Amino acid sequence: MTSTPGSAGRTAAPTPPPPEPAPRVRRFSRAERWVHRTTAALLLLCVATAAALYVPQLAELVGRRYLVVTVHEWAGILLPAPFLLGLVSPAFRADLRRLNRFGPHDKKWLRAARRRDHRSGSRPAGKFNAGQKIYASWIAGAVLVMLATGLLMWFTHLTPLVWRTSATFVHDWLALAIGVVLAGHIRMALADPEARRGMRTGSVARPWAEREHPLWLKQQPTAEREERQADDAGAG
Repeated sequence: MTSTPGSAGRTAAPTPPPPEPAPRVRRFSRAERWVHRTTAALLLLCVATAAALYVPQLAELVGRRYLVVTVHEWAGILLPAPFLLGLVSPAFRADLRRLNRFGPHDKKWLRAARRRDHRSGSRPAGKFNAGQKIYASWIAGAVLVMLATGLLMWFTHLTPLVWRTSATFVHDWLALAIGVVLAGHIRMALADPEARRGMRTGSVARPWAEREHPLWLKQQPTAEREERQADDAGAG
């Protein structure tokens, strides 16, 4: 059988190999991902039920006010539970220590963010950048205040009227602030698929880590070794 002219050249052309996937770096343990997911679910449930209680259009659509109130109360009561259970994990405790440390590089990150400076190296960050540290501190304080004011509103017979009135005022306005901040957090997460992948799978692509968290990547071998030693000690 004869081939047509030029056909051999086309069929003999080598097929380029598929690109190799970028190497990945471990970022979050299974316990940390569980804490994040469970806390997020409870917080979103609190926000959704609060909206169903305070927005008239949603209240008419949902109905069953007593059930919505009950779900809202218990979701708020259970909100600290994932955090407290997560303290069993050495990796979770290590990340809490990282979140509570604010260094000179964080100030540089904030200055660059204020100037909207996106140049390479202008926003140095460890495992968590300054914005994430501020968000974590703010949301933790807000949850504690919401829990305290919610309990004052729930157990009405234990406190005077002026306390309950003040608690209701703080609870309602802080709930609105939490909704706005949470919407901003979700918006930023949607704009960064690799960050979401890291929270979903526990690992991130090394090029992303080099760009977004260069200081953490430099310390990664030491951090992983310390976490493994802590895990071994906890297992023993």
